[in-house]
Amino acid sequence: MKIILLSGGSGKRLWPLSNGSRTKQFLKVLKGENGDRESMVQRVWRQLQEAGLEASSYIATCSSQVDLIRSQIGNQVPIIVEPERRDTFAAIALVSAYLNSIVKASKDEIVCVLPVDPYVNADFFEKIKELELVLKGTNAEVALIGSRPTYPSEKYGYMIPSPMNLASQTNNSIVITSFVEKPPALIAKGLIDNGALWNCGVFAFKLDYLLSLLRDRNYPTSYQQLSRQYAALPKNSFDYEVLEKAKQLRAIAYENEWKDLGTWNTLTEEMDTNVIGQGLISDDSNNTHVLNELDILVTVLGLSNIVVAASPNGILVSDKSASPRIKEMMQPIDQRLMYEELRWGWYRILDVFKLEDNRETLVKKIVVHTGEHYVPGPLTSRRVIWTVQAGKGVAIVDGKPLNVAPGDCLEMESTTSYSIAALTELTLVEVQIETTSGMDV
Repeated sequence: MKIILLSGGSGKRLWPLSNGSRTKQFLKVLKGENGDRESMVQRVWRQLQEAGLEASSYIATCSSQVDLIRSQIGNQVPIIVEPERRDTFAAIALVSAYLNSIVKASKDEIVCVLPVDPYVNADFFEKIKELELVLKGTNAEVALIGSRPTYPSEKYGYMIPSPMNLASQTNNSIVITSFVEKPPALIAKGLIDNGALWNCGVFAFKLDYLLSLLRDRNYPTSYQQLSRQYAALPKNSFDYEVLEKAKQLRAIAYENEWKDLGTWNTLTEEMDTNVIGQGLISDDSNNTHVLNELDILVTVLGLSNIVVAASPNGILVSDKSASPRIKEMMQPIDQRLMYEELRWGWYRILDVFKLEDNRETLVKKIVVHTGEHYVPGPLTSRRVIWTVQAGKGVAIVDGKPLNVAPGDCLEMESTTSYSIAALTELTLVEVQIETTSGMDV
């Protein structure tokens, strides 16, 4: 079995900590096994390792997330990069072509696709292994995992079982006839009463099933060819393009806790502390959380059931029940990326301001991890000044190595080539001064 983790998202539902580059699955707000903070993708990758599935797992993502994935879980995971974002059907089609022509997987290989960020117990990944038995023991085209609903949620999709609730005698799989996406609570209650399951977004199929769908639609099954034609694939979900049209669907029920931590109210339910970063909450503030990435103190007095999230991109103060609305509120807002975590370290934009002649000056804090090498993009119409705040490193300026330590200052003109390697964790303040126009960050 090949495991495919889909890593995408626009970064709007957990604004301001998430953005187009650092989406929800990369926020380090959960408690890891050793007490350190871990992200959802780190948690899932750890659980895959514990289940013995790491060696057969891949991540499909966009180019802007590759460095962050490498930074958080290392270089060992194979990454399949989408040429552009086109929803889950195109991503899964590309992955199938990759397994077919690059990995040379068997046409009968079972492919299991799941989100990169489900919040589940370790036994969920044992349940994934059962999907292979369903596909081999029934005539199912696609096998799914559904969670037993604990309440009539309006946030989740539902899988509707056959009225006869037909089940295989060998694997307890349930025949699925249709899907209902995020119904009102009253309708959801009726669905639950009739045996519906929450759709966990996990499904498995034989590789040749997906390749046949591509051939039937006159798409290539070669990874290189499909990559070149990627923009022609429909920009729709796998649910719409495949599941709703499939004739034979079966699901197995997962009986333990399953959550999508996609909003502030669901994410804070799984945090082991009410404060991350600099924050104070008064004793009469109940069920209130502060997540603060700024170097200033955030204090909450006498306010219950709220979340305060602060980052260089902005500050959110929201009633928890209203927090899911942040995505639609931020939809028309196009922000400069103020924080980014990359393979070599991270940077934060501290200030941006205009000079009298309308040129822009930008100030960044840059942290380069020990042993890593920071190579900025090409200089275009800007002068750069580095001041070393902490750590030791070696700067390469126009090919000449220079040892640097706290207090050292380097200045590079627009014609200069430069980079820096960290001997110990290195903190820089970078000032970019625009010389004409078109500043890069």
